[in-house]
Amino acid sequence: MAKRILVVEDNDLNRKLFCDVLKANGFEVEPEADGEAALNTARRVSPDLIIMDIQLPNVSGVDLIEAAKRDSELQQIPVLAVTAYAGKGDEERIRSAGAAGYLAKPVSIIPFMNAVKQLLPH
Repeated sequence: MAKRILVVEDNDLNRKLFCDVLKANGFEVEPEADGEAALNTARRVSPDLIIMDIQLPNVSGVDLIEAAKRDSELQQIPVLAVTAYAGKGDEERIRSAGAAGYLAKPVSIIPFMNAVKQLLPH
């Protein structure tokens, strides 16, 4: 059975790219553009991994990661944080929130897929 990945990304091109690459590698993908709906979507689809953009409108990806880690239904799901704003201390702050992985944009395909495969439960 294919692993299911929730992609939370408000940028249409990035979301499509992530989803297309994941589908081409045999994953089931659930795209979500709305950060505020992301946790409800995660509860509904029970993904094996969440790819979370950090810079979302109306809500921070860091806040969503922290909320997921407090949620008994979601806390075991690994989160791969992806952000264009990779400043000093950002990775540490994002990992402290509960992200299991971290990638800075622009994301290259091979490191992206390596990070995905590393975080998925075997």
